[in-house]
Amino acid sequence: MKHISRREFIHGSSKAIAGAAVGLTVLKARKSAYAANEQIGVAVMGINGRGVAHIDGYGGIDGARIVALVDPDTRLFESRAKRVEEKQGEAPQCYADIREALTDEKIDVVSIATCNHWHAPGTILACQAKKDVYVEKPASWSVWEGRKMVEAAEKYQRIVQVGCQSRSSGQVRDGIARLHAGQIGKVYMARALCYKPRGSIGVKEPSDPPAGLDFNLWLGPAPQQPFHGNLVHYNWHWFWDFGNGDLGNQGVHEMDKALWGLQKGLPVKVFATGGRFGYEDQGQTPNTEICTFEYEDGAQLVFEVRGHYTNDEAGVRIGNLFYGSEGYMMSSDGYKAHLGKDGTEAGAFEGELPAVGGTGEGNHFENFLNAVRSRKPEDLNAPVMAGHLSSALCHLGNISYRLKRSLRFDPEKEEFIGDQEANALLKREYRDPFVIPEKV
Repeated sequence: MKHISRREFIHGSSKAIAGAAVGLTVLKARKSAYAANEQIGVAVMGINGRGVAHIDGYGGIDGARIVALVDPDTRLFESRAKRVEEKQGEAPQCYADIREALTDEKIDVVSIATCNHWHAPGTILACQAKKDVYVEKPASWSVWEGRKMVEAAEKYQRIVQVGCQSRSSGQVRDGIARLHAGQIGKVYMARALCYKPRGSIGVKEPSDPPAGLDFNLWLGPAPQQPFHGNLVHYNWHWFWDFGNGDLGNQGVHEMDKALWGLQKGLPVKVFATGGRFGYEDQGQTPNTEICTFEYEDGAQLVFEVRGHYTNDEAGVRIGNLFYGSEGYMMSSDGYKAHLGKDGTEAGAFEGELPAVGGTGEGNHFENFLNAVRSRKPEDLNAPVMAGHLSSALCHLGNISYRLKRSLRFDPEKEEFIGDQEANALLKREYRDPFVIPEKV
């Protein structure tokens, strides 16, 4: 077995990254199980925005200890380390580079709250290092990446939870269970809504990155390009190289629930249309988008993004509507079922509710850590495969939108049928040395 030096691994060439699994096998093997009172060492990767929620989330769980913070923006280290120290009495180690952090034997799990384009590389590197992973939604930046994440979790026998927190909500789980039990009959359509106001981001001219930000690391696998102020720390969502628009931001939560309620996987057809309306700015992704996904049996999933002024739909602005042979259900003020021609609200459900996956524990971080202890992926409320599928639907919708045409899809092969241009958008060209290998 070829030995890859620590220096080569941290700073190295594309060979070091493509062969990361080889280089990381020299690390101390991870535990196969944890005692009930044993501390699990957590590294939080991406410590702005959602990353603060990760810091606070693990800080409130007995048996978890934040031992490392990882972010290419070193300006954040002082305040975030202080936040951790105030919670647990000891400051964590800070790393700019996840590859260096993964050599730290105190780390048992990596909790990823980075920009979308780092979700898959971070997850796969962590799995190769025999660390378990919690990764924010969307699970991936592209369809191909999501499949590689699933493969890495299976190959290295890792516990990988995706941040689709609704799957740990008792209210949502109850509604989905009633759908699966047939409360509104056979479900033939789901509508997912993301009506979240998004204003103009203006235009920021290229400039030097701020001192303390390693912009090369921040870019990671994305194409080399100039820094500008609309990238760090939030508006990257609206640029194709890094984000997936609101369809893959707030929207993926609703996509995940729609897919869950329908009990479906990937579709056979997709068509999306929309635009960036109401203002002219630097953003690239649509603020208005309608996607229609069709399944082999004719069932449909319809997703709508409205980022400008709008009404709601039956009281729902961010949520779901399901339609069945006996009625409909909406996620306004709980998951309420309405039956018959007149839409009479259904009474209490009296039948037996089926299992809907995972343990149902209400704290998503805690559910993840409990599965880390049990070593049972089936204990996860939002396993990596579920996250891959809901994220993939967002990616398919965006590909149709960008190509401005309807597309046929093979859900088994996870590729478009007879469309080279569309298939080229299932995977990115990776920038050395941040390459995800074909065989993870």
